[in-house]
Amino acid sequence: MPRLLNRNPKYRKHRASGQAVVSIDGQDFYLGPYGTAASRREYDRIVAEWLAGGRRLQPAAEQVTVAELVAAYRRHAKNYYRNPDGSSGRELERIDLSIPLLLKFYGRTEVAAFSPIMVKAIRGRMIESKLARITVNQRVNCIRRIFRWGVSEGMVSPTVLQGLEAVDGLRRGRSEARESEPVRPVAEEIVLATIDHASPQIRAMVKLQLLTGMRPGEVCRMRTCDIDTAGRLWTYRPAEHKTAWHGHSRTVYLGPKAQDVLRDLLKLDTQAFIFTPAESDAWRRRQLHVKRKTPAKHGNGIGTNRKRRPSKRPGECYDAASYRQAIDYACDAAFPPPEHLRPRVWTEGEGDKARERHETKRAFLERLTPEQRKELADWRRQHRWHPHQLRHTAATRLRKEFGLEAAQVILGHKSLAITEIYAEKNVQAAQRIMSAVG
Repeated sequence: MPRLLNRNPKYRKHRASGQAVVSIDGQDFYLGPYGTAASRREYDRIVAEWLAGGRRLQPAAEQVTVAELVAAYRRHAKNYYRNPDGSSGRELERIDLSIPLLLKFYGRTEVAAFSPIMVKAIRGRMIESKLARITVNQRVNCIRRIFRWGVSEGMVSPTVLQGLEAVDGLRRGRSEARESEPVRPVAEEIVLATIDHASPQIRAMVKLQLLTGMRPGEVCRMRTCDIDTAGRLWTYRPAEHKTAWHGHSRTVYLGPKAQDVLRDLLKLDTQAFIFTPAESDAWRRRQLHVKRKTPAKHGNGIGTNRKRRPSKRPGECYDAASYRQAIDYACDAAFPPPEHLRPRVWTEGEGDKARERHETKRAFLERLTPEQRKELADWRRQHRWHPHQLRHTAATRLRKEFGLEAAQVILGHKSLAITEIYAEKNVQAAQRIMSAVG
């Protein structure tokens, strides 16, 4: 097998002209008389620009298309927005959601011709697709960031960026964009009723969030090695957290109740994640086996009806999306919709041959009318909650019992203003005071 070389292009002499030359990406660059200091400086400049561009020559700004700019930025972002463990950061997901309309409308347009009116056209299409105003502003800002990076790489003229930055963001109440609902705390009674239908892993994660106010991502990626169990109060320092890139540290304090939740879940492999979808899946299969009516010696053997090569396997740890999905399943089980909005269940056969049959998800959705689909979506919206609401619930309780500053420290906020967003104001206390003094 040939050796893979990773060398810089060679400085060499062009015999016909006597000049120094370097070849990069199939293109020859003449540097001046061979062996002179000036030619060496020119060689160093060209190679330095080539290395800074990711071992690629950057085309002149007037020749770059939007698609080429996006592709170059995507390569940069893939390495830049990377977690310490090598996985892709969530910012990369936001970028991937922001660029499809840009490429669809203006992928072949030269960046020199890209104008503010084009950004407004993309933004208008986002509004038509019913995206929330905040989401629209985030995606437009992402497009701006692509062009700002292009200016730093010499692929975009600064005047193009100046035009894009003149486009103001959408303001509340002054656009046709949909306003998103603020995140509200969820009642603890509803949470406790829901987690009875969840796996032990999800149950423990929810309880930890209620007790500590952790972010969903922080509880998902807990490892034994990140928890200091010495002393009466345990401390958890996440290897990754939302504000790590700002240089902020994050410490979660685990009291006796949180310790009781965690104690039996700590693992001998200290680098392994404490909460894994694989363990939840194994628990779910055990529950199905307990409910099995056909004896194990008859019909399908245990595990014989699984796919040998499933397209999707349980991951090594939960992320915010899979955690939320697991809670959605538990909410649907705890608060089922009306009968006409549920999959049908019927019995085939009689006596010992009777078998319970369930309508498939595809058949169920095809059976529903558009009005029923909307009714089902409204029902789920009213009877589902998501993990981020648990942080708001914990923040509200902490503020009510111990004050705003204590809540700020426990939640890991650098500003009281951020804590006020998470913690609902104690309206009952205000009403009680005014009843006494007003």
